[in-house]
Amino acid sequence: MPTKGPALCCDIGKSARDLLYKDYSSDQKISFTTFSETGVAISSSLANKGGISLGDVAAQYKYKKATVDIKADTETTVSSKFTFTDVLPSTKATASIKFPDYESGKLEAQYLHQHASFTTAVGLNKAPAVDFSATIGTPTIAFGAEASYLIACRAFSKYTAGVSLSKPDSSASVILCDKGDTIMASYLHHLSKLNGGAVVGEVSRRFSTNENTLTVGGSFVVDPQTTVKARLNNHGNLAALLQHEISPKSTFTLSGALDTKTLQKEPKFGLALSLKP
Repeated sequence: MPTKGPALCCDIGKSARDLLYKDYSSDQKISFTTFSETGVAISSSLANKGGISLGDVAAQYKYKKATVDIKADTETTVSSKFTFTDVLPSTKATASIKFPDYESGKLEAQYLHQHASFTTAVGLNKAPAVDFSATIGTPTIAFGAEASYLIACRAFSKYTAGVSLSKPDSSASVILCDKGDTIMASYLHHLSKLNGGAVVGEVSRRFSTNENTLTVGGSFVVDPQTTVKARLNNHGNLAALLQHEISPKSTFTLSGALDTKTLQKEPKFGLALSLKP
């Protein structure tokens, strides 16, 4: 599938969000992935979330233009997903379902063009929701919108619109979401002085509560294997992260968060270890 066109609507502002929020956690998690001789990728993970231990085992098999994913967790849920690429030129189709929730099935189709991208999904149940999104533009500038329509209620449960502007060393986006109740704007700039790191700023306003949030953050590449990130918002929430690449595909991540306005609260710490051969 071509990837030189505009990104999907859900990816507008993604680079800024990833720098500000990706990999931050207050949980402890370890995951391990291995590959069988037949090409099946088998992964398992164990996590401690709020004192509750959770685990899962997943397998992925790829054959030509088809991919099969199966996952089972300690909550007795088994999920499966089947993905087919280029059934028609520039398309991707996905079918997924979770057991024992038989009404969780969903069909999704994507079409990526040089100047447009479209996605539609429909739930496989008695009262399905229909999701659709569209983006037009180029890899430099793009306009997108997405919505979810509840057939049983004959009403939209959500709708979002956004615009993004991307350059080799920077990107900016403006997103109107929460059915028009929230507007967010972000800007990210890569700095060579940070050894390939970046700085980012995000401002959001919720009209129903007149609440404004300003978040700033940045990343610094200590060496080719180690990256440090931090973020702070106007509500006093401070977070920092250190990620070290143990091997080309294995990482160790340590993160922490602190409310600077209530220092009597204990800070939260997260730990993640991902091992891949």
